[in-house]
Amino acid sequence: MKTNVQGERIVRCPQCGGESVFAPSNKWRPFCSERCRQIDLGAWASESFRVPATPPQDPDEFGPNGEPLH
Repeated sequence: MKTNVQGERIVRCPQCGGESVFAPSNKWRPFCSERCRQIDLGAWASESFRVPATPPQDPDEFGPNGEPLH
């Protein structure tokens, strides 16, 4: 584990890959900066990050709550 001179843990920024202090002193943690945090938030807001799923075979088989009609 990498640490800085203050003994704070250094991690990889999930957005840019640069070094980021993972401690209360970094208000954007785990990101290295507000810019990286905003880029990541924008990707979530624009639905760039998604969990892949297969649609139901026949949409008529499901009610308005997504529950099977049978």
